[in-house]
Amino acid sequence: MRDFKAYIFIASLILVIYLVAQYQQPQPIDWTPSYLKEAKIPLGSKILYDRLPDIFPGAKVKNYREPMYNVLHDHKVTNATYIIISNYAAITTPDFDKMIPFIKQGNDVFISSTSFGDTLSNKFKLETNINYEVREQPDTLHFTNSALDPHKEYIIEKDLRGEYFSAFDTAKAISLVQNARNQSTVLKFNMGKGALYLSTDPNLFTNYSLLKPDGAEFAAKALSYLKNNKTIIWDEYYNIGRDGEESEFRVLFAKEPLRWAYFISLISVIVYVLYQMKRRQRIIPVITPLENSTLGFVTVVGQVYYERRDNSNIAQKKVAYLLEYIRQKYRLQTNKIDQEFTATLASRADMDIEETREMVGVINYILSQAPISDQELIKANHLIEQFYIRSR
Repeated sequence: MRDFKAYIFIASLILVIYLVAQYQQPQPIDWTPSYLKEAKIPLGSKILYDRLPDIFPGAKVKNYREPMYNVLHDHKVTNATYIIISNYAAITTPDFDKMIPFIKQGNDVFISSTSFGDTLSNKFKLETNINYEVREQPDTLHFTNSALDPHKEYIIEKDLRGEYFSAFDTAKAISLVQNARNQSTVLKFNMGKGALYLSTDPNLFTNYSLLKPDGAEFAAKALSYLKNNKTIIWDEYYNIGRDGEESEFRVLFAKEPLRWAYFISLISVIVYVLYQMKRRQRIIPVITPLENSTLGFVTVVGQVYYERRDNSNIAQKKVAYLLEYIRQKYRLQTNKIDQEFTATLASRADMDIEETREMVGVINYILSQAPISDQELIKANHLIEQFYIRSR
């Protein structure tokens, strides 16, 4: 027991030392592309979300974590601008079918994503690509609208990817932004009184980009195309799913020190349980249970009767048991076994009268103390057993 306590103390000390060392070391920059409104990491969207009231003065910002179909159908959204910043905005067919009437009524939808799912891609013949060549100088973007100074170039940091539309429906789309190779990165699709805007690089709307003058100016001008409607819908469903779907362990797994602390604690518990499974008492001896001698007793008694060949004694015992059975079950007097007894027994036992008469005859023959042969004993036993079977 003392050795076990020493193991626990040493393991606990190592765990504490490790946690302190992990806590004290500099934390690496988290480059996870979350795009969440409360995320302060480089690829979060806290700055953009906080500046929405400045970009859209007087508009009320509403947050949703539901598919677009549910937001537009369940919440009866009108006079609104819908914004989605996500790494993968998989707009489904039901979402698309609900989105088009929403846009045509005078609302705008802005989606910035590296991939738009099959539905949007098929409807507007979209294909996206990325420039993988090594860039010694930062890439640039410029607006095509003459009112926004198309000669003004906005520097895109080398740390951000350079996605662009490699194909789109030129008959429906208007290119609003292009890179230095004149490849479109922001498209506009006019529909009725509203418009759909698609951007290939959500990183341009993150904290990392907006903290730089060029990035902040670019994002403000890109979003200036959107109408300043009464409501701004900020949808994060395409980043983290429905509200309430997070695991209870999400906070633990979000930080590496907490993640390691969880795993080390789990391993320690497993080791403790395995150690405690070790026996701490003497082995209990196996006690052989008493042998059931009933079968042997029956065999011995049967052998004695067989060697004595006392058929009359055996038959009389079987008749005595049978008469007791009849008295108990059918409430019949057995001191006088005659035709009336036979008829009553056949009626109460629901037996054929002839079979009952034959059995009663055998009973009277046995009770008369006459010698019983082997064949007569076998026949009497058969009749009695058949009676038991039929009366159950």
